Amino acid sequence: MVPVSYYLTLSAIMFAVGCIGVMVRRNSIVVFMCLELMLNAVNLSFVAFSRALGNLDGQIAVFFVMVVAAAEAAVGLAIFIALFRVRKSVETNEAGELKN
Repeated sequence: MVPVSYYLTLSAIMFAVGCIGVMVRRNSIVVFMCLELMLNAVNLSFVAFSRALGNLDGQIAVFFVMVVAAAEAAVGLAIFIALFRVRKSVETNEAGELKN
């Protein structure tokens, strides 16, 4: 059996990579993918703790997080398509200029 600390280490690395990606990248789609990576890192830690404690509470929470993430992906991609149609770019620095 793999110790919980391995899962938590992997989860922390995934979360850190996602956080750095959100802060560094300018492309909205890449930022969105980094946010999804952060959500998956939290899901991994939920499942690891759920398995270690022997109950299903963490796995139920992961199910609801995945449902919300799917809805977020649909709405987020629709916003990116609308932004691209108006600005011909999905860069984050141009998204603040939608007042025109």
